[in-house]
Amino acid sequence: MQAETLSIEYKSIQKIRSGDKGFKDLAVTCVSLANAQGGKIFIGFDDKKKLPPENQTIEAEEINNAVTKLRSLCFNVALVGSEILTYKNGGQYFTIDVSPSMKSIATTADGRIYLRIADKCEPVRNEDIHRLAYEKQAYQWELICPKTVKISDIDPNNIRNFANDIRKSDRVGEHIKQMTDEEIIENYNFVSGEYLTFLGILWIGNAMQRSRIAYPITVQYIVYDHLERKIRKEDWHDNLLNPAQLLLDIELKAIELTYFHEFPDGLFRKQIRHYHPKVIRELLLNAFAHKSFTISGDIMIVVYTDRIEISNPGGLPIGVSPTNILHARQRRNPHFIRVMHDLKLMEGEGSGYDLIYELNAMDSKELPQIISDFNITTVIQTSKIVNEEVLPVLDYVTQNYDISQKNLIALGLIAQHKKLSSIELDGLLQLVDNKRQRNYTDKLVDLGILVTRGIKKGNAFLVSPKVIANSKANMKTSLKTIEPHRLIALIEEDLRLHPNSMRREIHSRLPDVDEKDLKKYLYEMVKKRKINFEGGKTYRSYRLNRDV
Repeated sequence: MQAETLSIEYKSIQKIRSGDKGFKDLAVTCVSLANAQGGKIFIGFDDKKKLPPENQTIEAEEINNAVTKLRSLCFNVALVGSEILTYKNGGQYFTIDVSPSMKSIATTADGRIYLRIADKCEPVRNEDIHRLAYEKQAYQWELICPKTVKISDIDPNNIRNFANDIRKSDRVGEHIKQMTDEEIIENYNFVSGEYLTFLGILWIGNAMQRSRIAYPITVQYIVYDHLERKIRKEDWHDNLLNPAQLLLDIELKAIELTYFHEFPDGLFRKQIRHYHPKVIRELLLNAFAHKSFTISGDIMIVVYTDRIEISNPGGLPIGVSPTNILHARQRRNPHFIRVMHDLKLMEGEGSGYDLIYELNAMDSKELPQIISDFNITTVIQTSKIVNEEVLPVLDYVTQNYDISQKNLIALGLIAQHKKLSSIELDGLLQLVDNKRQRNYTDKLVDLGILVTRGIKKGNAFLVSPKVIANSKANMKTSLKTIEPHRLIALIEEDLRLHPNSMRREIHSRLPDVDEKDLKKYLYEMVKKRKINFEGGKTYRSYRLNRDV
């Protein structure tokens, strides 16, 4: 059974048998789906087991009454109920197809507005209503049929080539591979009747046909030198290429993105690209896939000596922000994304930034910075390797341990920073629930790759000294990872030489020590009466307790 997604929801049969409360909940789901890209509600599935109860029976009259009742509770929502269906365990269920509200905003009968974000139904805030009205055109752009280009107007080679590329992919089922060429383009929503949709024109149309749609993908590639003087420019404004061809052509001509760092690695020289090729591809594909095709504007690829900035027309979809993009599952152009995925050009839904985070973490690079407003989204990726010393450690772990993508992301971040508190790691991983952090760190701790210090919110993660030793990494000794009892001894020695020192003065002499750790152990030493203090919080000074 398929999991709940942006367009699929499962509900218990009790929703239509428990009176108004259940129907109001279903109405919220219907409105949410209509305001996104439409979807299907499976009714009759147990909430816990996600299966219809065995021998569950449903009357046809129940289905008709349920659809009629829901129509009265939703405005601007088109609903169609199915016949009675039987699951393989013998339990009966039915479905309700919810069409996307193409030009109007769907509401519940009491005027409330909801939107489907990932697999949740979320209320739309007042400030987002205008944005939702604007976004609705972008959501449905792919399926609009301008009735200007007929299938007979398309070069048969374009249809044949696309169908053959789909058949070669291991991401599509056999039933799709066995379809005719015409059935394949219909399956991917390229046609509506005898005419092509905007999506179809974009993929299998010619340059003239693409130039007439609003708005095709156009790209500028600009390179600046160290003084930020423009030294090279490429552009793709002729609409000669479909999205897949355009992507490959950009990668071919963007030679500045293939430069690399080189540094000693034993008897050899190790090379690490300024930008991992998979990171570049994912960033480009995200710009393509989340471009607002209702806005006139180019995708901009701007290359500086230390960073790349990729911008696309349109802000982030509602429900997605720079602080949740790693986990958000909201799509602007789902049918376009499906094509790119099935052609093996991009990762699965919502997994692109997972890959970007993993590759950056394992190359000791900074995570991408995302800036978004109503009209444009920009991603900034720097080229610098933050900490070269940890690269042998990361190589050693990947070669000797079988760990997940989440483990790799956490390991790379912790190694790069040498030590991260649980709270700091949550911030980098965009986690709001500390329990989810366990998916990233528990296995690393169990395998002895990471060690922990402290408890609860004071917990911190470090790479195990044994792993560092086994990797033969030439890492500089840092006071940041010093053990607590040694740090306390160091503070005592500092105060012995410099009595009556304020915390900032101590920190200036021990700059590698984490300031939070210094504060924590000063308070602990005061509590145990190892040291005394004078003054208020701002100008407090410390000295050794001579009586101890």
